[in-house]
Amino acid sequence: MAETGKTMVDDGWLAARSTDIHLTGTQLTTTHPPAGATSPWMEAVVPGTVLATLVKNKLVPDPFYGLENESILDIANAGREYYTFWFFTSFQCKLSENQHVDLNFRAINYYAEVYLNGHKMVLPEGMFRRHSLDVTGMLHSDGKNLLAVLVHPPNHPGTIPPEGGQGGDHEIGKDVAAQYVEGWDWMAPIRDRNTGIWDEVLISVSGLCWNLQPVKIVDPHLVASFFDNYKRVYLHTTTELENRSSWVADCSLNIQVSTELEDGIFLVEHLQTQHLSISPGTRVQYSFPELFFYKPNLWWPNGMGKQSLYNVSITVEVKGHGESDSWNHPFGFRKIESHIDNATGGRLFKVNGQPIFIRGGNWILSDGLLRLSKKRYQTDIKFHADMNFNMIRCWGGGLAERPEFYHYCDIYGLLVWQEFWITGDCDGRGIPVSNPDGPLDHELFLLCARDTVKLLRNHPSLALWVGGNEQTPPPDINTALKYDLRLHPDFAVFDENGQSMEDLSPVLRDPSQYLDGTRVYIQGSMWDGFANGKGDFTDGPYEIQNPENFFKDDFYNYGFNPEVGSVGMPVAATIRATMPPEGWQIPLFKKLPNGYIEEVPNPIWVYHKYIPYSKPGFVHDQVLLYGTPKDLDDFCLKAQLVNYIQYRALLEGWTSRMWSKYTGVLIWKTQNPWTGLRGQFYDHLHDQTAGFYGCRSAAEPIHVQLNLATYFIEVVNTTSTDISNVAIEASVWDLEGTCPYYKVYDKLSVPPKKTVPIIEMKYPKSKNPKAVYFLLLKLYNKSDYGILSRNFYWLHLSGGDYKLLEPYRSKKIPLKITSKVLITGSTYEIQMHLQNTSKKPDSPNLISEDFQNTSKNSFIARAGDDDYNKTAAVPVHGGTNEKHGIGLFQRICSRFSKEADGAGLKVIQMNGADVGVAFFLHFSVHASKKEHKEGEDARILPVHYSDNYFSLVPGETLPITISFEVPPGITPRVTLNGWNIHGDYNVHQDG
Repeated sequence: MAETGKTMVDDGWLAARSTDIHLTGTQLTTTHPPAGATSPWMEAVVPGTVLATLVKNKLVPDPFYGLENESILDIANAGREYYTFWFFTSFQCKLSENQHVDLNFRAINYYAEVYLNGHKMVLPEGMFRRHSLDVTGMLHSDGKNLLAVLVHPPNHPGTIPPEGGQGGDHEIGKDVAAQYVEGWDWMAPIRDRNTGIWDEVLISVSGLCWNLQPVKIVDPHLVASFFDNYKRVYLHTTTELENRSSWVADCSLNIQVSTELEDGIFLVEHLQTQHLSISPGTRVQYSFPELFFYKPNLWWPNGMGKQSLYNVSITVEVKGHGESDSWNHPFGFRKIESHIDNATGGRLFKVNGQPIFIRGGNWILSDGLLRLSKKRYQTDIKFHADMNFNMIRCWGGGLAERPEFYHYCDIYGLLVWQEFWITGDCDGRGIPVSNPDGPLDHELFLLCARDTVKLLRNHPSLALWVGGNEQTPPPDINTALKYDLRLHPDFAVFDENGQSMEDLSPVLRDPSQYLDGTRVYIQGSMWDGFANGKGDFTDGPYEIQNPENFFKDDFYNYGFNPEVGSVGMPVAATIRATMPPEGWQIPLFKKLPNGYIEEVPNPIWVYHKYIPYSKPGFVHDQVLLYGTPKDLDDFCLKAQLVNYIQYRALLEGWTSRMWSKYTGVLIWKTQNPWTGLRGQFYDHLHDQTAGFYGCRSAAEPIHVQLNLATYFIEVVNTTSTDISNVAIEASVWDLEGTCPYYKVYDKLSVPPKKTVPIIEMKYPKSKNPKAVYFLLLKLYNKSDYGILSRNFYWLHLSGGDYKLLEPYRSKKIPLKITSKVLITGSTYEIQMHLQNTSKKPDSPNLISEDFQNTSKNSFIARAGDDDYNKTAAVPVHGGTNEKHGIGLFQRICSRFSKEADGAGLKVIQMNGADVGVAFFLHFSVHASKKEHKEGEDARILPVHYSDNYFSLVPGETLPITISFEVPPGITPRVTLNGWNIHGDYNVHQDG
């Protein structure tokens, strides 16, 4: 007898090109099954695509490496049959009488014929729909079952014009499928157009024992409604129930809500049982009586509070026979509202009644070959949370993201803007104009949209639905979506004058009876509070900017920018790992008559959509501000300096005008689904750029920053509580290691949800300011000197550059690194403290009473930082008293090690005779190897750093936590590099 429940069918899949198989599906699943992975059969990637399978079997080169994509046949030239593939597997499932089994495909692209033990079924067209096949009568009595699936590509794969373009020739827009596959200005074409079984396949068994009437639970909908300032909360639940037997099913329908107190210990908050009878062969909708909660733990976005989740489980039992089916889902109590803000014209979001300033990014998908996994999703989403982002926009040319993506957004607190599959480029606004009426089959589009809503609607992270990217759906689709996604009155959108902005009729009694009913639907990404709100192309820009421009009045004139992008050069190791040596050539710097520089990249960089670090006529080359790069390593390091400044300035510029001019911004984009060279904070191999940490700094919930246009020091408080009795310490450090400027501004208060300018930083106006200097800002509590925010800048005088930093590389700054390693299975966590031990020269600034007080600083841990300590540096300002500094350092170390006399700690001294800032330090983790071939990538990825690309002023100490998983048989080593640390300095190595 098969056990009730769900079983993944994800092992043992084989694949073969359809034209190489001269057997029918019936023969493949009866008399002539493939014997194994022998030609023409091969091991298949399921979930995945045909192209992913071909790459896995080395039958085509890696399309993301160098120019190899050009050597792979495009479907436009090869024909659709070339990428029509058989997929085959076997599975065990033996049923008892009256048990039922469904074969479920969560998504395929684009349609398929399914053969099970000789029986044929059809999976209709559409990339974004679920398929459930009742195969009860098709299973073999011995439990051994053969399954073959013939998958066909999209009907309109299109051709790729020589000049490329946004969505190729736009033909893919005629199908209900991902549109990026024809290529974009950030993406090369995907040759098979993502044909394949690209999401999970599972077997679900309902019914338990002899003579049981099997009843199936279908698409429950959970909705919470809130009253009395979130004290009274009701959980509404509606589900469909299907009785596929020939008997009346007398059912007990149970719902249980529990919360995890600690690992493995759960508290049952509610347990309710309802009784009903379901006629044979029918599907009914049933709504539970609402469940009451008093002050439940609320789910909050990243930076606003904890992501509290309850577990909701539903079971159906048939009288006299036991459990027939079960369903469970994490659920977060939260209410999301939005309206168009009168002050800014931008869309303003509220979560649980609190305004949230949106700082996030645009997302295409995790991998262009749809090699999607829980592990990769977890890394992707955690990276976004680590950057202190609070929203991800799922762009309309990509996917309806998978439940695993949403699960980790629920866990890490990322709100999600989910778009449907419309883009201006492919649906009526591209050049040339094509598909003005969108996809050919409007009913199919709506079927996929409704099914997607049912798939995702129970996730608290899902914040809004949007009709399309830079375009609205065709009128009939748009009208249908507006109706289907209309809001229940409990979630109605009101403007600031209290007027309803929605048609509230007809009204259903229970909000869980709506298709969604809780989230706003916006018709397009540049409408109704986004960009200029009217659909004009008023998002962007997408190029390098002068950092101070982000703060200027005329930079961007609308309240919420859904897309603003810039550069995204990865580190040199990634270039070497993803390109042959001819791709390691750095750009030529061509001087133009107007004095600006035009970068001329090599052809491989052009193919990988490189964005230059100059904009002739507007922005001088930002890499050349540091001097002409000598080689790839030098170029990439200087590019990281620019990445950090560029993206920190972008977010700080927007946050400087929080609520007065802006309600939010989404950066284009956070990552690439391939080895692209633009718009990313981490590369396709999962190594972060310095821009990642620039964003992490700028998007802190409480943040001190320098307005680069006015040079006013500002404090940002995005939290819902006052900040009072705080102070700001501003210290300037020159290239000689002295501190010519030191100020403390105390007795400060900052209201909640405000950005407050404090005072002008006047060092550049002082007598004989240095051409290049460092500025360290710290915001701290006066009561205990606990640091709330730390922000480090490198700056030059107006009209200058950073070329004086080039000779600064020769400085040898002494460092002390104390570390402790914690190993759990294959997971390493390395806790370190780095101290710049260079001695500060005597200075009146450094012996002031305020400065002596700040020497006691410690960091305030942020609520919800469970993965690692996300706090920043702990300064040690003890004048020239080295003994005092070391004593404080030992006390800091005791925070992460309670062992007596420092047992278990490793101390490394990096000698140096110079005094000054240890500049732009960064860690990396590698596999230890005796021999290293040129271009070989020995990095261990991904790695989570509590901070990276950081700097230390004399006497300063910084806690860093590094966590990573080590592959089997690999010995890790951790290295430190930096602007004035030459080579990779080993700070940890096993063995």
